[in-house]
Amino acid sequence: MDKGLLAYLLIPLLSAVIIPFAAKNRPKLADILANVTLLAGLANLAWLALRPSIIRGEFADIPGDGLSLLLVAAIYLVAFCVTFFSAWFLDEHLPNRQAYYSLILVSVAAMCGVVTTTDFFTLYVFIEVLAVTSFALITTDESSGGIEGALKYFFLTFPASALIIVGIAVMMMSLGGLSFESLRIFMAADAPAGTVTFAAALMMLGFLIKAGVAPFHAWTPDAYQGAYAPVSAYLAGIVTKISGVYAIIKLATLLRFFDGRAQAVSEMVMFLGMFSIALGALAALKQTNFKRMLAFSSISQVGYIVLAAGLGTPLAIMGAVFHLLNHATFKTVLFLNSASVEKSAGTTDMDKLGGLEHSMPWTSWTSIVALLSTAGVPPLSGFWSKLLIILALWESGLKTYAVLALLFSIVTLAYFMMMQKKVFFGKKTAAAESSPEVSAPLLAPVVLMSALIVALGLLFPYFYTYVKMVAERIIL
Repeated sequence: MDKGLLAYLLIPLLSAVIIPFAAKNRPKLADILANVTLLAGLANLAWLALRPSIIRGEFADIPGDGLSLLLVAAIYLVAFCVTFFSAWFLDEHLPNRQAYYSLILVSVAAMCGVVTTTDFFTLYVFIEVLAVTSFALITTDESSGGIEGALKYFFLTFPASALIIVGIAVMMMSLGGLSFESLRIFMAADAPAGTVTFAAALMMLGFLIKAGVAPFHAWTPDAYQGAYAPVSAYLAGIVTKISGVYAIIKLATLLRFFDGRAQAVSEMVMFLGMFSIALGALAALKQTNFKRMLAFSSISQVGYIVLAAGLGTPLAIMGAVFHLLNHATFKTVLFLNSASVEKSAGTTDMDKLGGLEHSMPWTSWTSIVALLSTAGVPPLSGFWSKLLIILALWESGLKTYAVLALLFSIVTLAYFMMMQKKVFFGKKTAAAESSPEVSAPLLAPVVLMSALIVALGLLFPYFYTYVKMVAERIIL
């Protein structure tokens, strides 16, 4: 485990233990402790990665592989936005307020464990801790939709856990060890890799299910739609990206897809990535529920990351890492905005909404920024990550995949413009008449994330330098 980042795992865990006792008779103290913990971590990470001397040195002094630090920052950023939003969104009389924040902080610790560990068994343990906390978080408001979504999440991702643990067992018998380094050394040698590749394929399949990649996506729309509104943003923004997508990228680099090793696994991952892009985008076109459309959009956008990871070249890995970060920003904005619309208008049924741009201008404009970034419109951050992925596919001679990836970006823009028209533009409906803009504290996280989307797009050369360093370190 990366010991330099161990504090980011331990401190939220300590806060999670303290909150139920300290806030037992003062529920609002739970909000303060959770937010202060995450904000302090974010400030520390910003100093670690963005101080002038580090930027001048083109990030050469960043510890470890650079990817762990970047993802820990993304975890803390999304978690902070969700907890800050929740502090004003949660019902005053919610009976399990302290448990809610403790679960979020335990899941933050688990995700930090996932991205900093250096062996497969510890990775699996942290992913299972994350699965249990996610299951509990989905049922926060104890509604029938939440409980149904949680049960589907549990039962449909259970086979993934079984596949991963069987893959780990086979790898242990084949390699005699479970460290990432032992797999990297083995794949760099010319020894026959049949059994090891089989073990890796089982694990990869498990992680694809955890990531909600088509055709293993059945749990995703129900879990996202049924979950308590801020939890939907948390799941879509970062949880499924860490529990599944990160592990896919990590395994792809260890299996040396860029060298043509484990070719069959590489082709399977790429095909499923492309299938996910297509199915998610086409299904999103048909949705009438705001949150459900965003869920299918998530399936499609995860497909881009998986497609790039399956290719595994340095440029593709750069695109995958950047798009993972971008996904965390734009999906958090869109899901938090869906929560604001639900709070203000009382529904997420798009057929009952319309004309909200006049009464909810901030929510409308931040949604436009996020949806344009998701669709890959320049100069926003999503454009650059999709460009890197499409260029990587084209350079590798996979021109069909490159063209399809571009075409489905246009489909993404189409269904999001339909969503924007139905929810925010057009005639005012009865629901919109009595739907005021949400309070400033609820808008603050989405404005922050929207500003970040614009900043990452405009400051792309700096970020390109960072992801290039990450790709070089994790592949070599």
